[in-house]
Amino acid sequence: MGTITDMEYYFTERIAHDRALIEDYLSKSFSAEARHADLQEAMEYSLLAGGKRIRPVLTLETCRLCGGRPETALPFACAVEMVHTYSLIHDDLPAMDDDNLRRGRPTNHVVYGEATAILAGDALLTAAFEQLTRADLPASQIVEAVKCLSQAAGSAGMVGGQALDMAGEGQALDREELELLQSLKTGAIISAAAELGCIAAGSNEEARLRVRTYAQSLGRAFQIRDDMLDVISSQEELGKPVGSDQMNKKSTFVTALGLDGCASQVEQLTRRGIEALGDFADPSFHIWLAQQLARRSK
Repeated sequence: MGTITDMEYYFTERIAHDRALIEDYLSKSFSAEARHADLQEAMEYSLLAGGKRIRPVLTLETCRLCGGRPETALPFACAVEMVHTYSLIHDDLPAMDDDNLRRGRPTNHVVYGEATAILAGDALLTAAFEQLTRADLPASQIVEAVKCLSQAAGSAGMVGGQALDMAGEGQALDREELELLQSLKTGAIISAAAELGCIAAGSNEEARLRVRTYAQSLGRAFQIRDDMLDVISSQEELGKPVGSDQMNKKSTFVTALGLDGCASQVEQLTRRGIEALGDFADPSFHIWLAQQLARRSK
């Protein structure tokens, strides 16, 4: 059995390998397309800007967790990242959060203008569902993946959460309202990312339910930690403006629970997520990932 240091190194290398697969796939996604004005350039500007790639990594590693080959899930993983990137482009628009910095550089609309940014987001969302069909899997699993991602990305998921987020600006939301908002805006896509890994591996419903519980706990802890970092971190560390929640008069978990209460919730949710994986043969990577995200500084 390896030491903690050995395990840290092993998992860090595994994430690096997963990210390399993801970056290579994404970099080639639109290379064969005809270039229309600066549309594809704008799409790639945000899609290839780096980032943690937590969602697609979660898809690949959950496929592995469930006994599948991670490479099989690569089109699913990259579809999730395209949906996530589209949401960031649109969230940053002046009509939404009006942010000028993302991942340490100017946001899409600052570089390409609002109209092109909107179109780039639209095109990435559409392309995501084409990517799902490219998986070398039975049609029934691809249909299930389309259902999973479309529900998570639409009005019953991420878009619905964004609508609640905008409607809540300038209002004092209670904890229950914040949890609903987060479960839709952030949690739904994180949950779908993990569940797509199950679908790629051909897992049964029981395994999907356990993974869903893990991912939903992970998603909520991730958002609470994100709210904390908007208060305690710096623009240099995060690569985006800090204090924007307060500036936009948004209720957050920090305003509802305080920093100490948030830290306690992150710990409890991380523990709950880890416990949901108890029946899997080797959930060690997912346990490590949950613990890393719970104490992340950016």
